[in-house]
Amino acid sequence: MRLHRLHITAFGPFGGAQEVDFDDLSAAGLFLLHGPTGAGKTSVLDAVCFALYGSVPGARQGGSLRSDHALSGTRTEVSLELTVAGRRLEVTRQPPWERPKKRGTGTTKEKAQSWLREYDAPAGSWKDLSRSHQEIGEEITQLLGMSREQFCQVVLLPQGDFARFLRADAEARGRLLGRLFDTSRFAAVEQRLAERRRATETQVRSTDAELLADAHRMQQAAGDLVELPLPDLTPGEPGLAEAVLVWAAIARSTARERFTIAHCAQAAGESAQAAADRVLEDVREVARLQERFAEARERAARLEERSGSHREALARMERARKAEAVAPALGLREATEAEHRRAADAEARARALLPEAFTEAGATELAGAARKAAEELGGLESARRGEHRLAELATESHELDRQERADEDVLQDAEHWLSEWEAHRTGLQTRIDVAQEAATRAEQLSVQRDPARSRLAAARLRDQLAGDTDEAHARVLAARERATEARAHWLDLKEQRLKGIAAELAAGLVDGEACTVCGATEHPVPARKVEGHVDRRAEEAALAAYQRADEQRTEEERRLGVVREALAAATAEAGDTPTGRLAEQAEELERRHAEARGAASGLHAAGEALRQAEQEHRRRLTAHQEAAVRGASRTARKDALARETAALEEELTQARGSAGSVAERAAQLERRVSALTEAADTARVAADTAQRLKDADARLADAAFRAGFDTPQAAAAALLDDAAHRDLQRRIDAWQQEEATVRAVLAEAGTASAAQQPPADLRAAEQTAAAAGRRVREAASSRDDAARRCTELDRLTHRAAVSVRRLAPLREEYDRVARLATLAAGTSADNERRMRLESYVLAARLEQVAAAATARLQRMSAGRYTLVHSDDRAGRGRSGLGLHVVDAWTGRERDTATLSGGETFFASLALALGLADVVTDEAGGVRLDTLFIDEGFGSLDDQTLDEVLDVLDSLRERDRSVGIVSHVADLRRRIHAQLEIVKGRSGSVVRQRMGG
Repeated sequence: MRLHRLHITAFGPFGGAQEVDFDDLSAAGLFLLHGPTGAGKTSVLDAVCFALYGSVPGARQGGSLRSDHALSGTRTEVSLELTVAGRRLEVTRQPPWERPKKRGTGTTKEKAQSWLREYDAPAGSWKDLSRSHQEIGEEITQLLGMSREQFCQVVLLPQGDFARFLRADAEARGRLLGRLFDTSRFAAVEQRLAERRRATETQVRSTDAELLADAHRMQQAAGDLVELPLPDLTPGEPGLAEAVLVWAAIARSTARERFTIAHCAQAAGESAQAAADRVLEDVREVARLQERFAEARERAARLEERSGSHREALARMERARKAEAVAPALGLREATEAEHRRAADAEARARALLPEAFTEAGATELAGAARKAAEELGGLESARRGEHRLAELATESHELDRQERADEDVLQDAEHWLSEWEAHRTGLQTRIDVAQEAATRAEQLSVQRDPARSRLAAARLRDQLAGDTDEAHARVLAARERATEARAHWLDLKEQRLKGIAAELAAGLVDGEACTVCGATEHPVPARKVEGHVDRRAEEAALAAYQRADEQRTEEERRLGVVREALAAATAEAGDTPTGRLAEQAEELERRHAEARGAASGLHAAGEALRQAEQEHRRRLTAHQEAAVRGASRTARKDALARETAALEEELTQARGSAGSVAERAAQLERRVSALTEAADTARVAADTAQRLKDADARLADAAFRAGFDTPQAAAAALLDDAAHRDLQRRIDAWQQEEATVRAVLAEAGTASAAQQPPADLRAAEQTAAAAGRRVREAASSRDDAARRCTELDRLTHRAAVSVRRLAPLREEYDRVARLATLAAGTSADNERRMRLESYVLAARLEQVAAAATARLQRMSAGRYTLVHSDDRAGRGRSGLGLHVVDAWTGRERDTATLSGGETFFASLALALGLADVVTDEAGGVRLDTLFIDEGFGSLDDQTLDEVLDVLDSLRERDRSVGIVSHVADLRRRIHAQLEIVKGRSGSVVRQRMGG
């Protein structure tokens, strides 16, 4: 990689545009970058790093890249032209910034931008490659083969960092080397092994915990069978599985022995229970037969006591069977008698409704009178229809009269209303025309009113903003004056502090410790603070005051701009007319508009009234015409009704006779026909029932005599109804059945034999059988409990065995991973030097760096010093990243922390150059043609400085250019190619010099 040209604008301390021509500087091979403290030497290197990677080195990240000296309209930009991997590229980057708004006051934020271009030699022009931050970053990183951290350590060699590297412990060296050589993959391997170890350990402990939980379950299942306690082990300890399985085997064996004993006890108890049950059954049978015999004897005695009532019931049943032959005749006679009484009553009621002339008439005479009345009723049917039609004609005539009176009212009302129609319509139309004109006038005034209101409001705002603008302008002038005074005061203090910075730095010098500026460990004449010395706190306070004043100035300018914009807008809208005049015009328009709106408000009501009046006119005209038509047709109908009514009156006078109406005459005839017909029918029925009653009496007397009864009344008394017959038969059957049952029981041989034996002792037999049953249940419960215990122990033992088989390969994996993890972490006993895997890889890299650095260190120290890598352990710590120096003058090896200030400088320089070579090879062999070395030369004597410069000058042999960043005055005489940074109140500038 070779740098060609760097352009800087508004970056860091550089307020304007600056350019660095590295091609011109590199021609000498060795060039000097110098300037006073704080001028911006390091900012040049930061600009190179920012152009390539879009950020500055880690220690300076987070701050603002924009120069405080830059003009508000100048954008910060860094552009770098370089050649890498045979390609000539140009990278341009612009960080985000707050630029002034193009219109108005204030600022707006613009995003960061980046460009990457490549020079096309055949075409002789630049071509764009990308404008994406991510793509440019990936392209640069891939071409250089280094991250930003590696680039800052390899190309921008920070001697202070490497001096600390020489004195650092193993952990600090490991962090730096890990960033440079990217050994994170080895650290990831360590972490992965540790994670796998923890994971497998967790699985082993989990499985052991499950196994131990099963063992406790087996202990609960075994109860007090096993006197041997569970193994006192915790999950993860070796031997837990074997101890649990041995204890389980003992528990299972003891449980099976207890099960066998319980099974034998249950079998013996069941045999004893069967014998007791057989004895109990025999005793129960004897007791049952003895009780059965005694009960039969008692039932026989009760039957003997009721034998008399049984014989009476048999005689009563015999008389009832004889009377049943007379029952049909008795029923017929009673039914006939009841029917005759009903017929006689009906005849009496029917004759009571007849005239006296028919009181003694027979059934035949009554039927003839009914036929004559019916013939007369049939002749009145036509007269009844005529009478009904006459009533309809009268109703229709009355309705025609009512309609005629209603139509006369309609005609008079319509004629009166129509006579006034024209005048009414003309009045309504006039109202509509007046309201329409008012509505048009109100609309016109409304259009004029809104602009007048807006102009009036704008005029009032214009008057208010005019005063606000004067006040805002006065505040802006005052804020500008305060900001100018604060900036001048800050710059004065800053200049005074820079003049006395040596005294401030000298206050921190300690004898024997290196100076942070020149690196010397001796401080014979440190600078002293003079009266009125300005320290950092005073400068920072002045800067903060200036920043607050500048912010206040910006805010006042923004407010003034806002007020002026508002005033211009209000003036443009209101014009120059006075506010009072505009208010009068607006009030006049409001008044006229209100009057016009009031007059126009009746437009809708007037239109609606005209529409309703026209509808009423059409309705009235139609009603007048329809009433005239109905009157003409009604006159003809009334004449026809009069003729039909006269004809019907003459016909009905003859049909009514002495009755008031035909209907009344017809009703009289209908009642007579009905009464005569009913009387004739009831007379015939009464005669028939009287004859049947005589016949029923004769048959009843004959049936009673044949059945053996003296009179029909005696036969009727012997009859039983169904309920009495069933009750008597039930009592007879029950007595006979009880007698047969008792005789059968007393005749049984087994019952009679049991009665001859002594009374059975059933209670003693039941107690004996119950005791045998309890013993059997207790034995069965013991056997079931033993069986459940055996089953549970078998299940848990099987599950434990499965867990042990599953645990075996898991424990083997855990042992293997644990050995690897402790070995990689440096905690294993097999790792004698307690070196971590990442440290082992870094130790190999450090050994390469020490070898590469020794080639230059020997030349710088005239062959005296050699850097070697040491893997010795430091006390009780870990080993692998030790760095020692071998002194050829004494032949002894010592720690690099014992080097003096000058020795530390060239040793760290040699280490940095060696590290650059190794990192370059690690990154893929990218050639680094431009290097920068930052500070540290002030600690060297003249001879050592010459040797160091010779080594650096030898880098040109490989066409390299080396830039030395230092403020040591002696280097300005020794190095002719120089890049000087000059600082001032308006910012730093770059001056490039070549020649002797």
